[in-house]
Amino acid sequence: MIVQRWEAPLLPSRIQIEKMYLSEGLDIFEETYTPQQAVIEHRHPFCEVRTILSGEMHFNIAGNQFVLRSGDRVEIPANTRHHHMAQGDIQCVCLVGYKAV
Repeated sequence: MIVQRWEAPLLPSRIQIEKMYLSEGLDIFEETYTPQQAVIEHRHPFCEVRTILSGEMHFNIAGNQFVLRSGDRVEIPANTRHHHMAQGDIQCVCLVGYKAV
């Protein structure tokens, strides 16, 4: 698991994040979560990359818990158990990329 915090004063745009994902050979889709919406623990046979476009999301990846905010990114290795939940009072929008291993 790799967590990257966005620390620059300007957040990356959706288009910039898409270009980064495409340059990494990732397939891309967007997910929108209502406040407090959760995804139950699961795993999948591919690497998942997720960047928060807006809002906040609480993650539990193999027992490691943390919150990502706008601009932050996480890479979840294939076959790693994880679950997550939108946090706060506004919806959370994520750009998700994946690549088969």
